[in-house]
Amino acid sequence: MEPHSIPPELDLKPVESGFCSNGEWRGSGPELVSIDPGTGKELGRVLSATPEETEKCIENAREAFEHWRKLPAPQRGEIVRRIGEELRRYKKPLGKLVSLECGKILSEGEGEVQEMIDIADFAVGLSRTIGGRTMPSERPDHRMFEQWHPLGPIGVITAFNFPVAVWAWNALIAAICGDTVIWKPSEKTPLSAIAVQRICNRVLEAEGLPGIFNLCIGESEIGEQLARDERLPLISATGSCRMGREVAEKVAARMGRSLLELGGNNAIIVLEDADLDLALRAVLFGSLGTAGQRCTSTRRVLAQKGVFKELSQKLTRAYCSAVVGDPLDPQTLVGPLIDEEAVGTFLQAVATACENGGELLSGGNRLEGPGFFVEPALLKAEADLEIVQEETFAPILYLIEIENLEEAVSIQNNVRQGLSSAIFTDSVRSAEHFLSALGSDCGIANVNIGTSGAEIGGAFGGEKETGGGREAGSDSWKAYMRRQTCTINYGTELPLAQGVRFDLE
Repeated sequence: MEPHSIPPELDLKPVESGFCSNGEWRGSGPELVSIDPGTGKELGRVLSATPEETEKCIENAREAFEHWRKLPAPQRGEIVRRIGEELRRYKKPLGKLVSLECGKILSEGEGEVQEMIDIADFAVGLSRTIGGRTMPSERPDHRMFEQWHPLGPIGVITAFNFPVAVWAWNALIAAICGDTVIWKPSEKTPLSAIAVQRICNRVLEAEGLPGIFNLCIGESEIGEQLARDERLPLISATGSCRMGREVAEKVAARMGRSLLELGGNNAIIVLEDADLDLALRAVLFGSLGTAGQRCTSTRRVLAQKGVFKELSQKLTRAYCSAVVGDPLDPQTLVGPLIDEEAVGTFLQAVATACENGGELLSGGNRLEGPGFFVEPALLKAEADLEIVQEETFAPILYLIEIENLEEAVSIQNNVRQGLSSAIFTDSVRSAEHFLSALGSDCGIANVNIGTSGAEIGGAFGGEKETGGGREAGSDSWKAYMRRQTCTINYGTELPLAQGVRFDLE
């Protein structure tokens, strides 16, 4: 595969600065290298932020918050609208950079930028609708209501697999709520973050609003510094369950808030009355999209006995024909894994599954040549295998035979994560059971659509070790604000609630 170059429209230099705050770029820490996972070659270098620069970033964000929160929400929405327009201008070059840096195919890279644009549009509308409600008071001549206020500067920690969209989910919603943002992106995808920061800076500088969005690139120590800082009332973190647990503990120790979007061990249930062609397409995208490196990736297929053999055969043929290669090639369906460590994790998981009774139906090998390419692995397995209970962040799919819906739901729910789930069936009863309190225990539950591919507008997130946070839609904006209950007495008496009397002679 020939080396690719960074789109010149993004104006990235060979060595970039990993700190940006108040429009000032610098970086005095160790040098980070961004690697193209498709070639294993260097894309660029970034001078990381130091603890001192991170401290400056936090203080700048705090000072900017004092001004930003005073702007009416619709005015904040107008700024976000202009950022969305800038993102539209740079959709193709930014999408290409995302694909280059994290390895997802080009349509997914451009789709990720489209997510940013969509959330900007959503945030603009939200800026004119956020607010509380009025409740009836039991006391005469009283009005009781709730209102919402900006929370403060917040920290946003993102992962390599969605190097820009998840930042937008958080930052653009937080911005219309009146918060300022400090972004700590994955050190594996720093260039994408720098390109987005530059796009935002052009809008903010034109409006005289530096310090609203800030950037600190570096290793995990920066994330730890943000998590410990009492000036940041909220830390939003996306990543592994292990990382999320560490962040949550540090934030909780200072009585701060955490918004966590962590791992998923997602399953698709396929019943005997399902449309198998529809289910096949959903399973393929869910398991192969982003080379299985999505938190919503399909890890398990629970197929009923009557369709198990046919579905296995269809999936095996499809897996054998899926094109693995250059993520910028329009024919490619599966790009590379992010790095050498990810390849090692993939190979070890496949070996462990086979050693413990799993039957390898397709793939499971590393591809020769440069880059971090593997053959997606399809395995027949038992539900209780330890490796099946774990999330392996790679294209590995386990096929599990089930007798009935009740067994399938039990198997699906019997993992530590609770992010996304799906069922394929033409039975209304089965679909409704799956969606009921007796069904899926995940934050996302779909019928005749796969586990992967979040749509802006619905709240995104999950239960159990997935962290419990919600982003991107519905009322997830509330995570970035503080609630206040207010009661106004416009009468001349002072009645107490619950009939309490406290009369003074």
